[in-house]
Amino acid sequence: MTLRPTPPIELLGSDSVLAAPEPLPRAFVDSLASMCEIVEEPDAVAEASRDWWPLALHWALQGRVPRRAAVVARPRSTDEVAAVVRACAAAGVAVTPAGGRSSVVGGAAPLAGGVVLDLTELAGVVSADAVSGIVEVRAGTFGPDLDDALRPHGLTVGHFPQSHALATVGGWIGHRGAGQYSTRYGKIEDIVAGLEVVLADGTVVRTGAGPAGAQGPDLTQVFVGSEGTLGVVTTAWLRAHPLPAAERRAAYALATLDDGLEACRRILRRGATPAVLRLYDAAESARGQGADGSYCVLLVVDEGDATIIDAAMAVVDQEVSARAGARRLSDDLVEKWMHHRNDTSALQALTRKGFVVDTMEIAGPWAALPTIVRETEAAMLAVPHARSATCHLSHSYLDGACLYFTFAATPPPDEVESTYAALWDAGTRAVLAHGGNLSHHHGVGANRARFMAEALGPAMAVLQSLKDALDPSGIMNPGKLGLRSALSRPARLGGIDIP
Repeated sequence: MTLRPTPPIELLGSDSVLAAPEPLPRAFVDSLASMCEIVEEPDAVAEASRDWWPLALHWALQGRVPRRAAVVARPRSTDEVAAVVRACAAAGVAVTPAGGRSSVVGGAAPLAGGVVLDLTELAGVVSADAVSGIVEVRAGTFGPDLDDALRPHGLTVGHFPQSHALATVGGWIGHRGAGQYSTRYGKIEDIVAGLEVVLADGTVVRTGAGPAGAQGPDLTQVFVGSEGTLGVVTTAWLRAHPLPAAERRAAYALATLDDGLEACRRILRRGATPAVLRLYDAAESARGQGADGSYCVLLVVDEGDATIIDAAMAVVDQEVSARAGARRLSDDLVEKWMHHRNDTSALQALTRKGFVVDTMEIAGPWAALPTIVRETEAAMLAVPHARSATCHLSHSYLDGACLYFTFAATPPPDEVESTYAALWDAGTRAVLAHGGNLSHHHGVGANRARFMAEALGPAMAVLQSLKDALDPSGIMNPGKLGLRSALSRPARLGGIDIP
């Protein structure tokens, strides 16, 4: 059964933070209706014009979305997607591709109005090659539906983000997502073997050159992480693994976060890749893992061939046990995490109470991580009204890892937006100054667009050149990735500068 997008919080109206768009010409809307199903009812269009961006949750309780689209188009095939995009290009109408709308950075918000291209009807697994381990799946397929379709073939793609039930394959690809088992299976860019993409002029292209192809640059990676600004992904070919035959779990206490970071670094440098390696600082260990605040908790899960995972878990135990004061904890902590890892109810509850709360995930090299943690938390806590800034390691790689910062503040109601922007400014600039990157898996969207030029430096001009070449009319998801286009306009959205 195809799942529908899940609302992040109740929407108490259909107004816009940015000016509501001008209505589209009736003849244009009627032409879209001849191509696919469309939705024009104001409340339904407003609902389709928002995502899980935490700042937008505050606006929803005020009856506002970032900006309301003019219409929603719901194609059921690549041909219908191409027809809609072609018509929008000819008319100079913005197109915002959307799936489950689980973006937490405003990636699915139609900042230039126009058409929300709802791809959730473009769903289902087309084929599964169990011999080669390649599956063909449409972009609007939700995570649980993909898992259910692959299980009879004895396959899994191993991609299990926190938004698993909320997000689509196209969303994973658009925002360069990571599943919670990425240390074993890789991020989505490692899983994607090829793509079908509708370009801004309606042309349909396919990328991918089979296993380890060398036919020039890998064009697939041009579109992975492009957030709908260069084209619309309609189909993906994903690398799949056999369903795991065995699983192992472990939980440990470590004296300090730095000890835990060093243990995780050594585990990866020795070649072990346990599916889950999650290290919580002392505050998060106390808040979520039942610790007393005097130690850090490390949760480990691995799955796959028993021989391989037994060896990996042995490396884990050796490296953790070598840290002074480390000890084994009950595996029940892992079971508890497995059952509650996707629970987002605290976000909604705190938002209703007026808290500013969000997460910021970045990645950096192992050598820089301790400094990034200290400097970023200090920068956030220096923001007026900040109450907490904590950290955990969520994904590990040979050269570095993802740090996941959780921060909260209690500003007065008239300072919610400015406090939110100040926390992101302080945290992001501390990360960039000390060797981290802008995002690990949430992407850029509207919230981080203002940092793109700073993060990429002169390479930003290369990305802009791609945008200009592939989308000369500027219709594809304007206002995202810090890219200029004919339809993007500098704006201030609730204290957030949109280039």
